[in-house]
Amino acid sequence: MKITFLTAGTGSYHCGACMRDNTLVTALHRDGHEVALLPMYLPMHLDEEMLPQVKEAPIFFGGVNVFLQQKFALFRHTPRWLDNLLNGDGLLRSVAKRSHMTSARDQGEMTLAMLRVDESRLTKELEKLLDWLENHERPDLICLSNALLSGLTRELKKRLKIPVIAFFQGEDTFLDSLPEPFCEQSWKEMKERLSEVDLLVSPTKFYANLMADRLGIDVNSIEVLPNGIKLDGYGPAKMEDPPAIGYLARMSREKGLGMLVDAYLNFQEAGKHPTCELRIAGACTAADEKFVQVQKKKLEVAGLTDLVVWRPNLTREEKEEFLRGLTLFSVPVTYPEAFGLYLLEAMASGVPVVNPEASSFPEIAVKTGGGISVRPGDPAELARRWEGLLNDPEALRAIGERGRRGVEERYSVGVMKDGFVELAERVLAAAR
Repeated sequence: MKITFLTAGTGSYHCGACMRDNTLVTALHRDGHEVALLPMYLPMHLDEEMLPQVKEAPIFFGGVNVFLQQKFALFRHTPRWLDNLLNGDGLLRSVAKRSHMTSARDQGEMTLAMLRVDESRLTKELEKLLDWLENHERPDLICLSNALLSGLTRELKKRLKIPVIAFFQGEDTFLDSLPEPFCEQSWKEMKERLSEVDLLVSPTKFYANLMADRLGIDVNSIEVLPNGIKLDGYGPAKMEDPPAIGYLARMSREKGLGMLVDAYLNFQEAGKHPTCELRIAGACTAADEKFVQVQKKKLEVAGLTDLVVWRPNLTREEKEEFLRGLTLFSVPVTYPEAFGLYLLEAMASGVPVVNPEASSFPEIAVKTGGGISVRPGDPAELARRWEGLLNDPEALRAIGERGRRGVEERYSVGVMKDGFVELAERVLAAAR
């Protein structure tokens, strides 16, 4: 098969969808398929190696060009050499670090413009993408990394005469953050555009049900294909003394960092494991820094600063070593997480996960056996579960071993790749 993935890059921090796509594309390439991964908006920021054709691919709908063309008529007619300058890797990565400064209204306008791209002020960018796909890639199938790119579907199918697959990956939280009227209009437009897609795919049953309900569509029209990871380098956990509770995700309120810190304060107040460390790793963007400082201050006031380790923006090797050094793992997200690759990474390392009984976690915990669910929104309950597990080393080891086996059997890159090939072949057969 010849397959092209369109993936929204982040430019400055690791993104689960980007990492999933890169892992899948690499696995498909190794199986002999012709694959391409084209970054949208910003460069991709990954902790794994990219294929040469991925590294060399141009960026489409570059963030600077999209903003300027949306705002100023002049930039809808500028020559391509100038557009290419504005698509420079260094410039886009610099802009990505300041993305939190973009107003909510601007985000709403650009989101709606992309969902109506064939009717928008961004048709010059659309034409560049279509030209590249038509004359350079010539794929059999297009995959949209998230449903917010579904505005491209109509023109992709009209020009290329090929099917399109769209993945769901956390669209609800982003759309709900937009101000009105953009929130309501974007939900409505996304539903209309998704009706033109040949196949919808969700990483979990939980998220398939959520999006079917929000969009008012039949959940049976959504296939479930779990995300997968490469297992090389993960685990086994060292389970050293003193123990360590870990967190690996973006350092934000939404990912539950505040909940984690509050639980650790409760845990240390109980005093049963006074030497247990809290180790926090993951992306820390400029938008997160103020919130992170508030959490550090809470720990300082409690006299726990020396027991807490902060590790922002780890490399792949540093991440693997970080996870091997943990005893327990928690990312108590506060929103309906579509998946959470960090769960697989911890379990693949043999580290038991303790997370809220919400979002995608119970589904993954049941399938792997590598996690314990606790009541959502209750730091004290989270702390009690940590304490209970640390008091039972045999249970800790058993859960960790089950989790590692569960990821190998159900959430490896091989399982994801085989599932994708089956879906893609079905879509192509139906198109023929």
